[in-house]
Amino acid sequence: MPSLALITGTTHGIGRVTARELARAGYAVLMLCRDLSAAGVVREEILREVPGARIDSIRCDLSSLRSVRECAQAVRAGFGTLKLLINNAGMVSTKHRMSEDGFELTFASNHLGPFLLTRMLMYRMEPDGRIINVASRAHFPGRMDLETVADPRARYGSMAAYSRSKLANVMFTFALARRLEGSGITANCLHPGIVATNLLPRWLRVIKPLLSRVMFDSERGAQTTLYLALSDEVAGSRGQYFDEHHLVQRASPIANDLSLQESLWRASEVWTGLRTDTAG
Repeated sequence: MPSLALITGTTHGIGRVTARELARAGYAVLMLCRDLSAAGVVREEILREVPGARIDSIRCDLSSLRSVRECAQAVRAGFGTLKLLINNAGMVSTKHRMSEDGFELTFASNHLGPFLLTRMLMYRMEPDGRIINVASRAHFPGRMDLETVADPRARYGSMAAYSRSKLANVMFTFALARRLEGSGITANCLHPGIVATNLLPRWLRVIKPLLSRVMFDSERGAQTTLYLALSDEVAGSRGQYFDEHHLVQRASPIANDLSLQESLWRASEVWTGLRTDTAG
């Protein structure tokens, strides 16, 4: 049986490329997507390029803790151990919206959903499994103001919210890597580059032609994810932040604040119900 790679957000962008290339590398690919019809289209595309590939999909809305729990339970019931767990999906809300669980939507989708999914599946990883979180250089201006996550009246800026969620991705990766020490399972995160996807804000799309020399397409944007998934060079790397050139970089000072990492971890456990749920 081929090793299993689980990837969120594969219906477009770098997740789509990642799914295809991991199938080409011989992995069985499990796509977690909100839209199963779109996932079916991607599956057919991959099968045309990689005949005989094993491609499955499960519905998962990362903004909904209920949906994430149902998805994780389906993975545990229907599949074996995971070699790769790639938290790729990301979004940004242009206005202040709350998730069905009462959390700011961008934070819920980009951090709380992946946090819960990873916690529910991390002990189903193979001994040399790899957890890869697609973060962003946008985490640098981020501020971890935990008190506003569940406040519907808080001031809102879409890029500030996105930066906070990407900061959470990096901090979660570092805290997770510490907890996995000695297990053989690694956790790393990355900046994929400035990628021409539907996440680009409107003003950046307007000047996109001026940025063509520094902006990546999805094929190029997926390369650091694939490097962390497939390269023997990073088999022993853990708790690192990689840039779009596959190089380890120092994350922001806030991301490296151990106390704040632990505060985020504890708060995320409470918000996702993991203080009472079984995480493994």
